Order: sequence, then C-alpha cells, then structure tokens
Amino acid sequence: MQLAHRGINGLSLLFALNADRLLVVATVVVGLLAGAWLGDLLAGHP
Repeated sequence: MQLAHRGINGLSLLFALNADRLLVVATVVVGLLAGAWLGDLLAGHP
C-alpha cells in the first residue's frame, strides 16, 4: 500500500512538472499567433 502511495505522489509530481512546461509552450504559441494576427491586421491586406 505504501508503494502505491509513493507511486501516486511521484506521478502527481511528474504531472505538475509537465503541466508547467505545457503552460509555457501554450503561452509562447498564443503569443506568436497574437503577433501574427496583429501584424496581419496592421499590414492591411485587402
């Protein structure tokens, strides 16, 4: 039972670390998309 509890704690830590990395990647992608949209808007493509 103790081994299962330790495994769950390790899994939650791994998920927390990966969630942080996914948040960083998602923020970069959203920033790039917003920049591309704003550049397209300011360039005034007909």
